[in-house]
Amino acid sequence: MDGGAYSRAVTPVLPGDDVVTDDRPRCGWAQGPWNIPYHDTEWGVPVHDDRTHFEFLVLEGAQAGLSWLTILKRRDGYRKAFADFDVEKVARFTPARVEKLLLDPGIIRNRAKVEATVRNARAFMAVQDEVGSFDAYLWGFVGGSPKVNRWRRLDQLPAFTPISEAVSADLRRRDFRFVGPTVCYSHLQAAGLINDHLVSCFRYAELTGGAT
Repeated sequence: MDGGAYSRAVTPVLPGDDVVTDDRPRCGWAQGPWNIPYHDTEWGVPVHDDRTHFEFLVLEGAQAGLSWLTILKRRDGYRKAFADFDVEKVARFTPARVEKLLLDPGIIRNRAKVEATVRNARAFMAVQDEVGSFDAYLWGFVGGSPKVNRWRRLDQLPAFTPISEAVSADLRRRDFRFVGPTVCYSHLQAAGLINDHLVSCFRYAELTGGAT
């Protein structure tokens, strides 16, 4: 379980930041010095910021076929390589800039994924122009409010749902790449449009106001 995607609604706490481990109940995938702080401070927190949504798209596309931990460890490298996820700057990346990125050891040096990031930046801006913000566009798929699930075991979580299939189909229609239904479901989980913390996890109660 990758823990969905990579919500950055709050400043992340990464290894070396005096992470305190404790015995609070967590989702089973939240283990180790990278995943625990990500799970505890970010995953599932509702996001309403376009830069954060674009960061999701970049990192989720990079994750395709790989583990989330592989990407999480390179997160700072992606931030540096892709202009701190400034979508307007990334949309202006030239073929020469892409070639330079393919030499950067701080990211996954996959040509299709790097080129897709630039292409997605342009498509992302087109959505902003049409809808007003990517955030408004995405939250429209869940009616503006988080969908709260009540999973008790990790094996109950789906890889994708009809909602993520609808998001995927519409993004692909808009010329996005690396946005399959599973990737889109990870985005919905991470950005808090869908709360997939287990009901036994301490974050479930925090994010739902104590509802069980």
